[in-house]
Amino acid sequence: MTDWTDPDTFAQALEQAETREKGNYFENFEEGDLIEHDPGLTLTRWGNEQWMGQTLNHDPAYWRTDAAEARDFDEPPIHPDYLTAATLGITVEDLSEKGGYFLGRTDVRFPEAPVYAGTELHVESEVVDTATSSSRPEYGIVSWRTRGKDPETGDVLCSYERTNMIPRREPVATDGGATAEEDDEPTLPETFVTPEGGYFEDFVDALERADAENAAVAYRHERGRTQDDVTVASLPLATLNTAKQHHNVDEMADSPSGSIVTYGDVTRSTALGHARSDEQTWREVGFDDESFHTFVAVGDTVYAFTRVLQAADDASSDEAGTVRFQHIAFNQDDEPVYSGTRTAEIQKRSN
Repeated sequence: MTDWTDPDTFAQALEQAETREKGNYFENFEEGDLIEHDPGLTLTRWGNEQWMGQTLNHDPAYWRTDAAEARDFDEPPIHPDYLTAATLGITVEDLSEKGGYFLGRTDVRFPEAPVYAGTELHVESEVVDTATSSSRPEYGIVSWRTRGKDPETGDVLCSYERTNMIPRREPVATDGGATAEEDDEPTLPETFVTPEGGYFEDFVDALERADAENAAVAYRHERGRTQDDVTVASLPLATLNTAKQHHNVDEMADSPSGSIVTYGDVTRSTALGHARSDEQTWREVGFDDESFHTFVAVGDTVYAFTRVLQAADDASSDEAGTVRFQHIAFNQDDEPVYSGTRTAEIQKRSN
């Protein structure tokens, strides 16, 4: 009788056995395909608070009933960062579990109405573009439009477009990539202006001062958050993100990081948490031009740097004005790890 658990016997069995694969190759995607992702999840207050607490997002309206009611919420709502991460996490098994570089995300949008705990999140993605990678024959490039929906109402709760490199079953010939032209030497303004506070009027005043001085409104945030097993492994699992980059140390041993790495939305949310601690956020409107520049792993510390790009008194309520930011997350070696532009309504001091 064969003992299948004998180490030599089992090693032979592993060599003969076929692996049942997860995820899809580039060839599986065609423009116009609509993918409905299972299983979806129910957005819970526990999941929301775990995400916010671990990424230092401490806006009281998402934690306390009295602060929520002061902002016309019925109760503390689901935070947009958790909603975004959950929407993307659900898609990973179908879209990007095979690996490949996350090239960017843009047009991240939310409804004006708050989303509350207990809402079921169903997610679908449409393939909007496929292309050959000019520099990596073993990959193709795929873009998807993803929508997270409330199945009861049909309302879109979170939507965005993201682009990934996706492994091919069979490499193809490429031109090796175009030669990049040398850019002119970058120049920075001689002066950086820091807002005096975190209200809308403070950002308006800082922009006016910067314009008069030919300066930029740019500053760094003091807090840092060192990545640990919770942020690197537990948080992506809570959003059903099955990517091996976050869970499989054996698979990642020969990768540039040498181990598992932080889910990009954890890095992003941590940097945004640092930034929001220095402002009076009223409502998140959306994000554009998001890029992840290098990996973040256990032991790395995430910091944040902010530029204020524009402020306009055109918000949907009298309590706030609209401000557009660029946020850059960086590590302990001052290397950028994430960047993106963000539009938010910022509370007015007069209210």
